[in-house]
Amino acid sequence: MLAEGRAIDDSVLVERLRAGDEAAFRTLVEALDPVLRRVAHTYVPSDAVADEVVQETWLGVLNGIDRFEGRSSVRTWVFRILVNRAKTRGERERRTVPFASAFDASREPEVPAVDPGRFEAVDHPLVPVHWAAPPDAWRGSPEARLHAAETRAALTAAFEGLPPAQREVVLLRDVHGWTSVEVCNALDLSETNQRVLL
Repeated sequence: MLAEGRAIDDSVLVERLRAGDEAAFRTLVEALDPVLRRVAHTYVPSDAVADEVVQETWLGVLNGIDRFEGRSSVRTWVFRILVNRAKTRGERERRTVPFASAFDASREPEVPAVDPGRFEAVDHPLVPVHWAAPPDAWRGSPEARLHAAETRAALTAAFEGLPPAQREVVLLRDVHGWTSVEVCNALDLSETNQRVLL
């Protein structure tokens, strides 16, 4: 783990977490939270559920740090907690039907959820316009921006089309730069199985 540019040994980090050191916990959260959210999203259907799974993972870390045996790195242990909770939650989410789907949307008149006037100009000198999406800075030519957006969309579609197990391995190895051993430990895979998934 990293804190203020220097590495913290796992044993030191565990001792600080067991002592209730908030700075150590904050360091751990800042280092792992974005990756945890992406991995959780491979198991569950929405951002909101992925956020809940990550929060449950952090609660599991806090409640279980006294039982951490050190047979793996802290990062691997946290990811095992996440994967177990995300798999359970993903299976449960697939068995439920959203409440909104019980209603026939065709019978109800279309009423916007937010007043459209909210995004029109107002007569206030400090807030002349409410933006639905603020404009981006234009870098490069319009063609280059369009090409980059199309490439990003194609890569995202291809990545999301992968089976969840393969998506996890690619995310951790190629996007986050984890070693083969770390990925195998975190996802409880054999080296051979990982190579097949890549």
